Amino acid sequence: MPKMKTHKGTKKRFRLTGTGKAKHRRAGTSHLATRKTHKQKRNLRGTGVVNGVELKRLHIALNGYSY
Repeated sequence: MPKMKTHKGTKKRFRLTGTGKAKHRRAGTSHLATRKTHKQKRNLRGTGVVNGVELKRLHIALNGYSY
């Protein structure tokens, strides 16, 4: 059987923590920020954590490799 390949698009966008959670960059931060309120921009800072529903599919796509 051939080896499972890592999904490169997923690898670029997510990183697995030591406990198996997945961190990601929040959406809506790259441009058009002038129309957002200060509170919205403040809450978009940093990284977010993927919820449990998507986490199983993410682990399959990453195949155990995040970086």
